[in-house]
Amino acid sequence: MTGMKTGAGENPFAGDDDTESEVDVKEEKAEQEPEVDRPVDDSRSHQASTGRQSMQIPYKFRRDGVQDGRDRVPLFIQEDTKSAEREAQRELEDRFDDDVSLTDLREAVMKAGLQHLDEVEANLEEWGYGMTFDD
Repeated sequence: MTGMKTGAGENPFAGDDDTESEVDVKEEKAEQEPEVDRPVDDSRSHQASTGRQSMQIPYKFRRDGVQDGRDRVPLFIQEDTKSAEREAQRELEDRFDDDVSLTDLREAVMKAGLQHLDEVEANLEEWGYGMTFDD
C-alpha cells in the first residue's frame, strides 16, 4: 500500500513524468539559496555549533538563600540612606509585585553604583572627598 486512499480523488502524482513543474523548480532553488547575511549573535552561534543550548537560571532561583554565593561585608549607612533604602525597597516590590530581599537590593544598588562612578564621585565630593586645604 502506498499511503494514498483509493477513490479519494485524483492521484496528484499520476501522469507525472520525470520533468519538474516550473513551480517545483522555483521552490527548490529558493530552498538552496543561502540566507541573507544577518548580524550573528555569537552566543547563539556557539550554542548551535555545540549542539546544546544552555539555560540561564536567574540567581534568585538557583540559590539556596540570599547569602548563597556572597561574601559578608559590613555595611554602615547614615539614617537618610537607610530611609532611601526602605523607600527603594517598597518601590521595587510594587514594580515586581513581589518581595525584594534587602540583601539583593543592596547588592543591586552597589552594582548600579559601580556602573555609574560619576554619580558615586558626586556623592563622595559631598562628603568632602577631593577637598584640599592647600593654598
